[in-house]
Amino acid sequence: MKVSRMSFKSYVDLDESDQKLNSSADESFCEQLTPKILPGEMLIAEAQSVLLFTPTTSQKTGKSGVLTVTNFRLSFVTSEEKPAEELCYQENLLLGEYDICLSNVDTLYLLSGDKKRRLLPGQRVPERVKVLFVLCKNMKVLTFSFKFSPVGHGKTLTNALLHHAFPRRHQLLFAYDYREPYFKYNQKVISFRDPEEWRKEMERTGCKGWRLTYQNQRFQLSSSLPEFFVVGKEVTDSQINIAAQHFRCNRPPLWCWSTKSGAALVRMADIVSTVPDRKQENAMLESVRKSHPRKTPPSVIDLAKDLPLPKDLSLSYFRLRELCVPDSSRQFWVQDNHFFTLLENCKWLLYVSTCLIKSAEAADLLHKDVSVVLQETDGRDMCCVISSLTVLLLDPYFRTLNGFQSLIQKEWVIMGHPFCTRLRHIYTNEEENQQSPIFLLFLDCVWQLLQQFPTQFQFSETYLTTLWDATHISLFDTFLFDCERDRIFAVKDPNNPLILRNVWDWGEMYPDKDIELFYNPFYNRPENFELSAPLDVQPNVSDMQLWSQCYFRFVPLLELIGGGKPMIDLAARAALSIENGSFDIVAFSKHIGSFYPFTHWRTNTKVPPLLINSSLNLSNIDTLLDTQSVITVTDF
Repeated sequence: MKVSRMSFKSYVDLDESDQKLNSSADESFCEQLTPKILPGEMLIAEAQSVLLFTPTTSQKTGKSGVLTVTNFRLSFVTSEEKPAEELCYQENLLLGEYDICLSNVDTLYLLSGDKKRRLLPGQRVPERVKVLFVLCKNMKVLTFSFKFSPVGHGKTLTNALLHHAFPRRHQLLFAYDYREPYFKYNQKVISFRDPEEWRKEMERTGCKGWRLTYQNQRFQLSSSLPEFFVVGKEVTDSQINIAAQHFRCNRPPLWCWSTKSGAALVRMADIVSTVPDRKQENAMLESVRKSHPRKTPPSVIDLAKDLPLPKDLSLSYFRLRELCVPDSSRQFWVQDNHFFTLLENCKWLLYVSTCLIKSAEAADLLHKDVSVVLQETDGRDMCCVISSLTVLLLDPYFRTLNGFQSLIQKEWVIMGHPFCTRLRHIYTNEEENQQSPIFLLFLDCVWQLLQQFPTQFQFSETYLTTLWDATHISLFDTFLFDCERDRIFAVKDPNNPLILRNVWDWGEMYPDKDIELFYNPFYNRPENFELSAPLDVQPNVSDMQLWSQCYFRFVPLLELIGGGKPMIDLAARAALSIENGSFDIVAFSKHIGSFYPFTHWRTNTKVPPLLINSSLNLSNIDTLLDTQSVITVTDF
């Protein structure tokens, strides 16, 4: 990228007559700015002299640069340049500082004064585009002004973004166009695509009374299950074939995990609504009972009774996003006055609490040598959440980084959680939209466990936040498909075969200095991974915290420079560096913010005054704050 000079300007009170003059002044350096292009990436549209505004700030200031749309990203390139050693935020090797992957774009709005108009694919874009507001799935917001852009640039770019950010076919995702050779693979992460990997897991857990079946080879039994899975020893293959037809998505009881004493964690779908009796369901539950060494009847937990449906969780998340990412500083202050009331109305923390309650219940039963069967509609959403959390409470191996990633491979990826549908990688009509952040709910629950048991997990909250961001990058097959069948069919596509790229190879996206932050410096590695009593989680709503790093990191008003949890984290790393000298604390300690490493503060940036200027121009800011204010929370 060619760079000429700094471009941070103030555009307060500039009227339309000033546009031509400023556009001409910036023309020379805008022509020299080019986005980073990956192999297979193509430039679709470009707009020059675009302004990028900082979210929720009252000042009318912005960075000037070139905005482009490719078949992979929305990219904003500014003339501002900093030496690499001065960068103190997470560096994504695939995306620039102000880039977002097209798969991360959730909603587009046109702004005109106080009016906001949502744009939908297929709609006509007006000739004059003044301000474009981009709302992302991970709560990032970007506001672009085309006031000084040449005529027509705003419309052209908006049309291109509207078309390419909402693909209607899977083959239009950039993973199919990416031409970078792929050689790496994290061998320590188990993919569970091979029968031998299942056998090793059964051996590791001391699985008794269960066996591996090949009945779903070529996905003849169920399109959403893997080709190999574990069922009760007492069940014959012919019985599985008959029974599967009576369960939704052809998903009979499936083994997830076992205690050494033989109690098993099992998941299954509901009976098909047209089946008049539950004979096959009872037969399968009987096979679970016989799989226990003491023939103890299992406990069936109906997840649909207490846990939210995907549409309920989606509504909760949208309300949370509206609270955490306000459109303006005015909205921020208004919402802040009733922050905890609005948070309670979202029900997000209630759902997090309920998931932990159910998981603790299941873990306690397993610890008491009782098999547990988790049941929900299709067995592909909340079953993934509760089964994963249950074994995290019980099995220390899954609390390591590689163990946790292997757990996601087993309980989510291979078992057919519909990532493509729930993350809405493919655009569908609004009435057909089944988007729901089920995986984020799980990560939030894991984050709550990390807060309560900071020495029990090898990975950090930075890793969890980064993992959520990675689900919206359209390069890695891990989160691009609804099931293993779709993944294999994509690989075998004769016209455009997909090269599988595992998201667990973090070196494809981040340098070593950032990957090192994935590890928890407070982790107390056990001498062995023998099972003990489950973690004594406190699952009530009153025990829950709001995941500020993930949800507030794009709100500059809440950034606390030189404080917060990152300083505790870095202090621990500094202590470790004294011992092994592997971590340069000096390079990471200058002007670090409370949302580090996800904000773009620079080492030569002056520490801004924290929350001292009210956008409502109140003479006394204390009159705006009450006991519900997010600013009064000690975590900030």
